[in-house]
Amino acid sequence: MANREELVMIRGARAGDAQCQLALGKLYLFGGASLPQSPPTALHWLHRAAIQGRDEAWRLIGSHVGYEHAQHSREAVLPWYERAWEAGVLPAGLVLAQLVLNAPPGDADAAGALGALGALGVAAGGTLRAKAMQALDAAVRAGLPDALRLLAQQQPLPAAKAAAAPAEAALAAPPVPINTLAYVALDEAWDKLSRAAFLEQALPLVRQLLREAPPDAEAARNASWQAAPQQVQLLARCAQALAQVDAYADEDMEGDGTELRCRELAAHGGDRTAQLALGLWFARMNRDGERVRDGIAAVNFKRAIRWLTQAGEQGLADAWFALSRIYIKPEFSQRSVSEAQACLERAADMGHSAAQLECGIHAWRTRRGGEENDVRAAYWLQKAAAQGSEEARAALQRIAPQTDGGGWAASLPGVSRELLGNQPLLAARVELAGWFGLSRAEALLLDVKAADRGHCLVVDIRASYGRGKRRLVLVRNAQQRQALDRISRLFDKLDAGLDGPEGNYRQRLYRLKTWLPEEGGRGGADGLQPA
Repeated sequence: MANREELVMIRGARAGDAQCQLALGKLYLFGGASLPQSPPTALHWLHRAAIQGRDEAWRLIGSHVGYEHAQHSREAVLPWYERAWEAGVLPAGLVLAQLVLNAPPGDADAAGALGALGALGVAAGGTLRAKAMQALDAAVRAGLPDALRLLAQQQPLPAAKAAAAPAEAALAAPPVPINTLAYVALDEAWDKLSRAAFLEQALPLVRQLLREAPPDAEAARNASWQAAPQQVQLLARCAQALAQVDAYADEDMEGDGTELRCRELAAHGGDRTAQLALGLWFARMNRDGERVRDGIAAVNFKRAIRWLTQAGEQGLADAWFALSRIYIKPEFSQRSVSEAQACLERAADMGHSAAQLECGIHAWRTRRGGEENDVRAAYWLQKAAAQGSEEARAALQRIAPQTDGGGWAASLPGVSRELLGNQPLLAARVELAGWFGLSRAEALLLDVKAADRGHCLVVDIRASYGRGKRRLVLVRNAQQRQALDRISRLFDKLDAGLDGPEGNYRQRLYRLKTWLPEEGGRGGADGLQPA
């Protein structure tokens, strides 16, 4: 459910505001606070923003929206990929090639796309195909797997067809080199075959590559050696498969060390999974930070940190979590609790469940050192619980116990239209108590805007109510979030304090008993009395 800011943005986008359309497209492209990540929806709004002259919109389309989403609206979006490719966005060139070269003959959308490109100053027919082949060639040089696969499909036309279409035959793709076809075939084998079957096909090419390569990553760095991107990918996959297939792993450990060499060279080439695996190997630990028996004879934390940091910088949460385990090890000469906590929080930010749980527990244990630490604890524990952590759920139940119903507000007959019309703030507070199980004093005195932390409510009325206690109430579902947003809007421009229009606690309590006399005979229904 969208929050208030996102709802305003959605209304503006629907009304035709280009800036709102661009901002909404970004939210759907990368995911917002409440909006889900949805590339098709992002493409829709970014396309509308691009039509209104927002250059950032077509750059985002070219950089982040792939062919699987663009193919459904080829005629409309093809011009944006062409612009983005000409502006130097490499992924846009690959999508441009896919849209043009994968278009069926006589396809209506393709014909419309040619016309759209013609309006942008691009000739139709052969020139468009030539431009697509140029873009594909650039993508192949960059080692994009989909580009290799698409290039393998572009075979020269048969002689009879070439005679019927000489212009198109002249622009047909040249024969694909044998080694390129081999990499394309291995790329497909990785997805379709078992790991043992993949190794049967891959090892001959990999061993040929290793014969021409330096012995390890350090030698490769000293010699400034660098494999092509498709070779780096093949080395990383081969190392992963060797680790998973026991028959090859046993032979490899006692033989030529193919697995380790593949992993080192792939890590040197920038493959993040190989960097993670190599860092864990040097640290002799698994992804959970537990010590393993197999691996390097003597732990090398310096090299482990180097590779894990590179993997973490490329977005692997497991790498940051492993680094946090290293920095708190007593045997590590550069042990640092603060550095371990920083790595742990980076892993948690990337969605690592165990890191989120540990961050939550740490924040709760140190809550006396900062008043907002309990709020941070609830935030991380909710994240971990959402990923299935039972320990996080149990900790949340201790920190913010779930109440059974709405307490005193749930027993009331309901908010009448008369109360809504004459006392909207009082009606909102009664409804808030029903949603979140607030006591009567909490409902009447809570500063709704200040209490809302997004994932929870900080209920703290100690300044105006002597027996009040600070506590957290979690926002557990979309219905509660929606109700809280709606109620908060009523208090947007009002002073919710005792000097505001609602008056002090006695005035608010009198107003409650006047409009809801059923509550009047219960006295201290919340167990608290005015200070």
